[in-house]
Parts: sequence; structure tokens; C-alpha cells
Amino acid sequence: MTDYTSKLAGLAVALGIGFASVSPVWAEEGDAAAGEKVFRKCASCHNVGEGAKNKVGPQLNGIIGRTAGSVEGFRYGDSLVAAGEAGLVWNEEEMFEYLADPRKYLRAKLDDSKARSRMAFKLRKEDERRNVIAYLKTFSEAE
Repeated sequence: MTDYTSKLAGLAVALGIGFASVSPVWAEEGDAAAGEKVFRKCASCHNVGEGAKNKVGPQLNGIIGRTAGSVEGFRYGDSLVAAGEAGLVWNEEEMFEYLADPRKYLRAKLDDSKARSRMAFKLRKEDERRNVIAYLKTFSEAE
């Protein structure tokens, strides 16, 4: 540990802040209303809401808290199925990282440089990811 990081760690302890207690990427909740607008980018491949059906991508009702690759009747790519079999359950943090770059996420998660995602779309802006996740949560909490 460098002298600087030692001092920073000491300050954190003195203030009662644990480094591991706060996720740097998931520090704030999104806005579900704004997320509904962002979801329009997703709607050509995914459905949510009453009567949602699988399209090019799976329907996303109940996505938060669901094991990856587990929507009945949808044919997932091998890498996403492998991630689910390895224990990946979608929560806000996992979804946040996945939406930024699905292939990169799966490669890191599976420690497999050849892992692929059928989802080529990337939602690069952090606020858009937070907002769309907040919107998706509205379809997950009642499930």
C-alpha cells in the first residue's frame, strides 16, 4: 500500500466509512419515468408489462432477481446460459455493468476471452443505465 492510500484508508476508517460498503458504479438510484423513455431503445428487441412476450430478446418482466438465461421459451446464447449456471442473478449492479457492454461483461464474468453475447446493443451513458434499471424494477417488484 502506498503512503497515500494508507492515509486515505486511515481517513476512511476514522470517518467510519468502509471502502467495500459503497459500490462506486451503483451509488444512486435511477428515475423510472426517465427510464421508460430510455427503454424505447430496447423495445425493438424486448417487451415488458402485461402480456409481454419474447421477441429477438427475452421479455424482461421480473428481470431483477432472476437467474440469467432463464426465461422459459427463449433461446439464449451459450455464454449467458453458462453465466446463469455459474450463479449469475440479475441485480442492479450486475445489470448496470452488463448493459454498458454485454460481450465485455460476459468475458470478464466467465473469465473466457471467447464468450459472446447475442445482445450487441450497448447503453453507454451511466444515467441512462440507472434509469432503465429503475424502470425495469417496476416490472420486477410485483412479480
